[in-house]
Amino acid sequence: APVAPHQEAAAPPPVEVSPDTTSESARLKESLTGREMSPSEVAEVSDRLLADGQALNDQQTMARLELVILKTLKDPDKTHRAVLWRNLGIIHYHQQKYKQAEHDLQSANELDPKNARTHFYLACLFAHKGRIYEKSGKTRAAQQQYKRAGIEIGLARKLEPSNGLYKQDPKQIIQQENGK
Repeated sequence: APVAPHQEAAAPPPVEVSPDTTSESARLKESLTGREMSPSEVAEVSDRLLADGQALNDQQTMARLELVILKTLKDPDKTHRAVLWRNLGIIHYHQQKYKQAEHDLQSANELDPKNARTHFYLACLFAHKGRIYEKSGKTRAAQQQYKRAGIEIGLARKLEPSNGLYKQDPKQIIQQENGK
């Protein structure tokens, strides 16, 4: 009997990366291989990249950003430390490294408790943990996580009442992230 030729699984289409993301990624690479970036530069670049939905899908850029942030957190200049911890938490959140994300976001929150974006991501994180507990039948633990999510999103709304993103329910946000 004839044997069908072996077919390679189709590679996923490459993620389209904006020119801004490409240049920022090049800056990150330079920072890792020689030219240092100041903590304020790292904070600015990481804020820009994490606000760009396309950049979040570029694994190479996110890996570089993670390394640069970790390197910068060792710098004695503590001025931008809260932003760096928050942005590291956002990276870990999107990588589904939830324990690391929680540690990073809590560290950011301790340094700057008035940052709405930190509270927003903590809300998403707790809602996500609630959903995990819910799926495994741990109703009480799920309710506790959802309550924490509600507190955090409430703080984000209070700090930035005009931000439409914070008006959403954290449960709905994670459902959208999961495509359901």
